[in-house]
Amino acid sequence: MDFKEKIAESRQYLIKKGIPKVGVGVVLGTGLGALSEKLEVQIAVSYEDIPHFPKDTMEYQKGRLLYGLLEGTPVLMFQGRFHAYEGLSLFEVTLPIRLMNAMGVKTVVLSNAAGALNPSFTKGGLMLIEDHINLQGSSPLAEKGSALLGNRFVDMSAPYNQGLNERIFQIAKDVKVPLYRGVYTAVLGPQLETRAEYRFLKMIGTDAVGMSTVPEVIVANQLQMNCVAFSVLTDLCDPDHLKPIDIEDIMAAAKSAEMKLIKIILPFINSL
Repeated sequence: MDFKEKIAESRQYLIKKGIPKVGVGVVLGTGLGALSEKLEVQIAVSYEDIPHFPKDTMEYQKGRLLYGLLEGTPVLMFQGRFHAYEGLSLFEVTLPIRLMNAMGVKTVVLSNAAGALNPSFTKGGLMLIEDHINLQGSSPLAEKGSALLGNRFVDMSAPYNQGLNERIFQIAKDVKVPLYRGVYTAVLGPQLETRAEYRFLKMIGTDAVGMSTVPEVIVANQLQMNCVAFSVLTDLCDPDHLKPIDIEDIMAAAKSAEMKLIKIILPFINSL
């Protein structure tokens, strides 16, 4: 069975569940589940029940597809994402984006938890991604059979919709939520970076580093979807003052920042 057939089967399953065409899709990353509590859920589907979806393995993610209303706006929300470090193919990692597209989504909102390298950033802050660097060692468009799904030589000169980014900054200003701009670098993981790696990432222009999002953005651009993405800054990655990782502290920072993110995302989605 080729990629197109797998996407068609996944789509047909959602249609049978009663999910209609939706214009806006959201992917919630690690520790960013509170936005789903604002959703007036009408249909909830476990990832495990969707044909061809890999089993969700992340401890801090629920692995559910939700359809409902965010303050009256229909939204398709993926609560939890897949990562290459889970041993998955990049087709599997990006299947939620392709399924969104098959269900009519034109604008995708992504969020992730990331480490801050920019010294002016603060833990618990938010960064709107303006550009990215892919250090994951591959691309979802490099997999055999990906040519069936669209142009593989996708222009990436503006992967994040600039007009929507400006709208988000105005909303952040209106609701008085500080919002950084910056470059996100995606690494493979799952281990955290060494001091030398953090120094290298800073040298090449990284403002925040994580292990996701970029493959999804590449596919969204292949499918000509409008794309915006936020990083929740869960820790400060200063190679000269590096401390051992504290998962509980990271999750607490994610939860604090998510409240700020919700204040921006709700009016943004309602403006679409």
